[in-house]
Amino acid sequence: MFFDQSGLAVAAPPPDVPELMGIQSEYVQTQCILADGGDRFGVSALAFDRYEELLWMGNQGGHVTSYYTGAMQKYTSFQIHATDDVRQVLTINEGILGLTASSLRYQIRRGIPIFTHTSANMNEMQCMLQLAATRLLIGGHHGKLIDFNIDLCKEMQVIDVGEPGCVMLRPHSRFVCAGNPLGRIDLRDPNTLNIEHTLETHSGSLSDFDVQGNLLVTCGFSNRHGNLTVDRFLMVYDLRMMRAVTPIQTVLDPLYLRFLPSVSSRLAVVSALGHAQFLDTVAFAEPRLCLMQMDSPAMCLTFDISATSQALAFGDSNGSIHLFSSTAQPLFNTYSRMTEHGDPLVTYPSFAIDDYNTPLSVIPMPINHADPLSSEWPEHLRKKCYRRPAGIDPEVLRTMKMKGPIGYAPNPRTSRRNQVTYDIDDNKIRTQTKHDGRNTKLDETEGFIAIPKRYRKIDVKYNKLGTDECQFDQFNKTGHTGLEATLPNAYCNAMIQVLYYIEPVRAILLSHLCNKEFCLSCELGFLFHMLKTSANNSPCQPANFLRAFRTIPEASALSLVYSDLPPDQKTKINLGALIQSWNRFIIHQLHVELAEAKKKSLERKNNKTPFSYNVTDFPAIDDRKKCSASEVNANMEQEKRDSESEIIQLVGAKQMQKHSCLKCKIEVKKESILLVCNLIYPTNEPERDEWSFCDILGRSLCSQQTTPAWCEECKKFSPTQQTRVLQSLPKLLAINTGLHSPQHKQFWQSQMDKVVAKVTNSELASPPSSAHANSLSSSKPCRYGDHCSRPGCRFRHSFDNVPPPAPVNNPYCSNNWLPHSISIALHEGELVIGKAEGKAREGRGEAVSEGENDRSEDHCKKLYDLTAVVCFINDQSSSEKRNIVALINVPDSYMPGSAHAEHKWYLFNDFSISPVSAQEAVWFSLDWKIPCILYYSTREIIESQSEITPPITK
Repeated sequence: MFFDQSGLAVAAPPPDVPELMGIQSEYVQTQCILADGGDRFGVSALAFDRYEELLWMGNQGGHVTSYYTGAMQKYTSFQIHATDDVRQVLTINEGILGLTASSLRYQIRRGIPIFTHTSANMNEMQCMLQLAATRLLIGGHHGKLIDFNIDLCKEMQVIDVGEPGCVMLRPHSRFVCAGNPLGRIDLRDPNTLNIEHTLETHSGSLSDFDVQGNLLVTCGFSNRHGNLTVDRFLMVYDLRMMRAVTPIQTVLDPLYLRFLPSVSSRLAVVSALGHAQFLDTVAFAEPRLCLMQMDSPAMCLTFDISATSQALAFGDSNGSIHLFSSTAQPLFNTYSRMTEHGDPLVTYPSFAIDDYNTPLSVIPMPINHADPLSSEWPEHLRKKCYRRPAGIDPEVLRTMKMKGPIGYAPNPRTSRRNQVTYDIDDNKIRTQTKHDGRNTKLDETEGFIAIPKRYRKIDVKYNKLGTDECQFDQFNKTGHTGLEATLPNAYCNAMIQVLYYIEPVRAILLSHLCNKEFCLSCELGFLFHMLKTSANNSPCQPANFLRAFRTIPEASALSLVYSDLPPDQKTKINLGALIQSWNRFIIHQLHVELAEAKKKSLERKNNKTPFSYNVTDFPAIDDRKKCSASEVNANMEQEKRDSESEIIQLVGAKQMQKHSCLKCKIEVKKESILLVCNLIYPTNEPERDEWSFCDILGRSLCSQQTTPAWCEECKKFSPTQQTRVLQSLPKLLAINTGLHSPQHKQFWQSQMDKVVAKVTNSELASPPSSAHANSLSSSKPCRYGDHCSRPGCRFRHSFDNVPPPAPVNNPYCSNNWLPHSISIALHEGELVIGKAEGKAREGRGEAVSEGENDRSEDHCKKLYDLTAVVCFINDQSSSEKRNIVALINVPDSYMPGSAHAEHKWYLFNDFSISPVSAQEAVWFSLDWKIPCILYYSTREIIESQSEITPPITK
């Protein structure tokens, strides 16, 4: 059977040339199945799921079944009413709603019922519409419109709509469209459900209608000579003007209609015999006729279209479901979530009883408490023996504080919780131990970590008058000045102290003064002046500097203004990465501000006389003096030197960047200045497992990588080899460690383990020494703590102005991977870095004469000493207790009183300053003390006595 040009059905084979008919076929029937109970009941409701790839069916016997994907695989099937037919199925986020004539059933998609609602108002219900997540409208033939709350399972409001009732509900952006059987459509307000407009559509009865955008299309019956006849014209209404527009003619008797969701101007019209026609609401120059037919002689009772318009489903009175689709594997929704399926049955492999290669563990053992297992040995074959417990850890005995007969000590974290190490000498089983001070598992959720008190963040409490209640003298007895940490963005206090104790940087900033409103160089100079002139042990407050820092646009763009971050990001931010970004920012910002001030100073010197026009100063073009290439290069070099600031002369290192295309072999060179070196770790080189710090530093200063980049010769992105070649050495080497990821921390920890392992093996081969025999007596803490009033007490207190002794039995404190001194040699572009511990411990004059004076045009060698280490203290008990501290080797010129002090390394923890040993500065426990920034200085910087020119005179 086919349709001719007039639209009439002809029971004959279609002609060979379908183009003459103008008929197109968009959908093909792919499935036709008999629904559950289809032998007794017809399909009364169909609905495509809006959230999952499911098609829901309800029949005239009150049964609901779902089918999965276009293959129509049965998913769930359940009964929602004993006798009434299913009028409508509506899918929501948590489940489905099934409406019968007298009840509303809510069930999850797996078939478990949530509730069944019945009331006196639930009589001959026909349709429902979801207005919100918990709001539902229910209408029927009884003349009541029910406003129902799904969460409360309660009828919130009942509206009287008149005797014909409300049998169809359709959504709209401004109205709720309600249609009654007599052909009238009421446009109601979604909030109050009051009638705003009324449309009289068909004179006989309303069969179906749908809304898309501003168009409302209806189909129904008309009164002709006292009889109801099917109206072949679809009535179209414009909801903007509230009036009818040109109707649309169909070639079949329309009974149902729906707009295609994916095409706003297309709608499908279905007749009672299962014929379907696709129409366009937009008039085309060449109208196309697209028809299809349900392959069943039964009457079509319902149909629905999927959200993607790739599938159409029809249900007939014989209980069959016909699925039409435009693709072989249609999708019901654009982004469907995963459908929950039942767990598959667990099957176990079978093997022969004489198969000795298959382990018995492939079959799980059933739990049986009654019968004994074959692995339980009888009593006569067992013997109870006493196992001698391991002794108490010496670190626990060393750090123990006695409170009467009870001693307290922090957990040294040498073993896991509830783990006891033991030796069995008879069987020669190796003891499972761990080195002290090492945590092999760098996990933040491992448990409590003992952090020394001098490293913890100190909270300062203020009274009503604003003065502090704590005595700052008990936290600082060194004579150096600290910084308060009560203001926002005070995480940079440690880096401010590092810059202050670099003599050339301090002299440059103290001599600087400009007219810029928010100048960090000026504010740092003022702050350094406060640190220099402040009373002993009284902290300063960097309020002006932090206020100027917040106004810098670059700081906000780099997310360095910690106080402006949202509260959820403050807890997630990594302070170690933040302080490294701040280090790179402050060096660049000081360079820009000092260079700008230097440029303005030169302009003022050159423009002292007023401008006057003179013919001799402006000769003709032909009479101009021609400059040679050497003079031009000399002028360019002079301009470069004028643009260099004092910061560049200290921390800047000239480097040549080479970009070589691996395809066309073209090479581009560019000179630049390296201010801060970021360490690059060889995490992708498994063939070598042992690296020194000098090797990592050399690879980072002269890095080489291959990455896609734009090539001007190839005119496309090509693999490019990028190489950096160092051309000069800085006087002050600033290094960012970049320990942000667990892989990099594990690499640093593994290298420390290898250093300790070498020393441990050498000590086992040599006889033990008694160098630390008497160190325990002076390192014992006083039993009275900070309340001790005995003069000359020989035990240790927290207020003692001496560095705490290093643990005797901790090899990680005395053997470090990070060197105190390094030597860097640059010879014809080749960089050689080595450890210079021997030279550092010998006389300084000899080292300087051998290292610093060995310079030429193509050869340069310098000796660097570690002068500052900035560490991130990761206190895992609370995110607010995380801290940034600095360990600084204070020069002799800063020492109060005498020119040479006994202890030169100090720990700066805001206003808490305490002396530490040189070994503690390079000892790191990566579970709480993480190195972030390293500063290496040449002997010229350490021993310099810079002249300060006061910018303000009396």
